[in-house]
Amino acid sequence: MDKKQYTIKDIAQMAGVSAGTVDRVLHQRGEVSENSKKKVERILKEINYQPNVYAIGLAGKRKYHLGCFIPKYVTNDYWYAVVQGIEKALAEVQPFNISVDFIHYDHSDKISYITESRRLLEDAFDAVLIAPNYKAETLAITQRLKENNVLFAFIDVNVEGAGALTYIGQDSFRSGYIAARIFYDTGFNGHEIVLLSTEKNPDSQELQMQRRLEGFNAYVQEHHLNIKMHDVTLKKDGEENNQIMDEFFAGHPSVCGGVVFNSHVYRVGEYLKKRNRSLKSLIGYDLLPRNVELLKDGVINYLIGQRPAMQGYSSIKMLVDKLVFKRDVQPRWYMPVDILIKENIDYYVESYNL
Repeated sequence: MDKKQYTIKDIAQMAGVSAGTVDRVLHQRGEVSENSKKKVERILKEINYQPNVYAIGLAGKRKYHLGCFIPKYVTNDYWYAVVQGIEKALAEVQPFNISVDFIHYDHSDKISYITESRRLLEDAFDAVLIAPNYKAETLAITQRLKENNVLFAFIDVNVEGAGALTYIGQDSFRSGYIAARIFYDTGFNGHEIVLLSTEKNPDSQELQMQRRLEGFNAYVQEHHLNIKMHDVTLKKDGEENNQIMDEFFAGHPSVCGGVVFNSHVYRVGEYLKKRNRSLKSLIGYDLLPRNVELLKDGVINYLIGQRPAMQGYSSIKMLVDKLVFKRDVQPRWYMPVDILIKENIDYYVESYNL
């Protein structure tokens, strides 16, 4: 690779064009003839030209205003981790005149989603990061953003057809598919399992859990697994869950496995621990501290991670790449599907690298 540092004047001489033409090609501004553009691009490719994006950002006079529309959170929960990644990215792009405002909504409250989205639309954002939760309302939001020429990206859940710049998150279908394979690989053919979910607002998008379930069922059908599945819906809080699970396990003594398709697997794990019960295999999602503690205790057997901090970090970096540096970004940036067990959880470190 050629290590020489080429100036715009050098490139202009090599391409046989003016320095102004090279500058317009590099910064994607102004009109350039197709012939001149091809000459410059050929030289850039030959010399493997890498622009100093840091200098470009510092030289810019414009200020950029980003909005993050995400659920409310508490310390150490899923969205807390997402925000840690967002803040790390913001610290890195701060020299490029980036400011950010967070707008939070109640994840289980449709009225809150609508009310807070109005604040999102009233502010003068250049780009917006959205964690979608209600499909119709999300499409209404994104339509307004498009009318106002505001870039937007989705995180955690993708809404197809909305026209987002990019989606950053897990391939939910694939992660559910992998959860079913774990049961297959651990000898569950011919056994009974329980699929546990948390009671949700019926209007809620909940696309992620639905897609995980679809992926799970797809693997079962494709591999002709003889697994009898039972569905149990838990309440959000309270002792009522103990009664629900007491009645279920009393009526289904042969159940030896379970999967929870969201981050609340700790509710099942804590119940099992309290009742001195165990399952041959209990699978859940996300590395919340309560989930990790139960994984280490052997109550939960597998946690599927989706790198929330990396999602937050990548979202901001990709929006800034497009907004500030005019780079093309991937329409989908899928997170790795991490499978954690008690033997490897202590060595797991979430990476921020793109």
